[in-house]
Amino acid sequence: MKYRPVDLSGVTTYPLAERKNKVSIRRDFAGPVTPGMSVADLLRSLPNQLGAEALTGVIGAVVSAREKGKPVILAMGAHVIKCGLQPVLKTLAEADVITAVALNGAGSIHDYELSLIGETSEDVGAVLHCGTFGMAEETGSHINRALRDGVARGLGYGESVGRFIIENNNPYRTSSLLATCVERDIPVTVHVAVGTDIIHQHPEADGAVIGEATFRDFRLLTSVVADLGDGGVYLNVGSAVLLPEVFLKALSIAQNLGHHVDHFSTANFDMQQHYRPLQNVVKRPTSGKGRGYTITGHHEIMIPLLAAGILDRIRG
Repeated sequence: MKYRPVDLSGVTTYPLAERKNKVSIRRDFAGPVTPGMSVADLLRSLPNQLGAEALTGVIGAVVSAREKGKPVILAMGAHVIKCGLQPVLKTLAEADVITAVALNGAGSIHDYELSLIGETSEDVGAVLHCGTFGMAEETGSHINRALRDGVARGLGYGESVGRFIIENNNPYRTSSLLATCVERDIPVTVHVAVGTDIIHQHPEADGAVIGEATFRDFRLLTSVVADLGDGGVYLNVGSAVLLPEVFLKALSIAQNLGHHVDHFSTANFDMQQHYRPLQNVVKRPTSGKGRGYTITGHHEIMIPLLAAGILDRIRG
């Protein structure tokens, strides 16, 4: 035969003590988990590796941003609201941790319905084929009215809906993130593509009004993004396409207008990582001098952990 098993007797080796290793018990392993430990203790006990390292890195970046007076922008998809995280998000806003909020259209709809009836999220599969999906009267008429009135007052999408909730004294308004942001003068923007949201099906929907409202919000978000340089943080939570695209364009405009947007951090939180958030949030914007993080997991677990870690560091 042309080939025979190689003879290993001539292989050279070296002492294990001379090898450089990526994992060390002393610096990388988890600490002990004990009964009754606090959340802060639990976070400190996480191994200094992979997702745990990323989570603690984001916590540190957010705390540092607020110490420097730099923006922390929370951009999120609708699922983050649907899975019951409003109280956590409100706490971060009220603690001056989150300084700007960006939602997609569905996020504003869930927020509004929660403020009105304390419930949201219809069973789409059960009603799609009978033609009633998305046809709830109050959701469509109220939000479209809020946008029409708000645009006439010079407001953008997010502030229009938030003020409508407050001024109409919605029964569960204290659960609204939009209302909280308006009350605390936190920029809150809503970014929509016409045809994607149930309120676009309503007879009162006006494409010109919707477009003007969301375009004003795009310009407002761009103003906040322009201030991210030298320590700010941009968090994308649960938006796979729309908000990563909006962020990239806002960042491009800010750079084009002469703002120095570098040395900042970004993070993408989601149950699985997608192309656009990885490219448009984590990699491309921080490819100069910045840091991008990816944290994979359920929002209803990861966001409370993030919030607990931030609040503990700030109040400590």
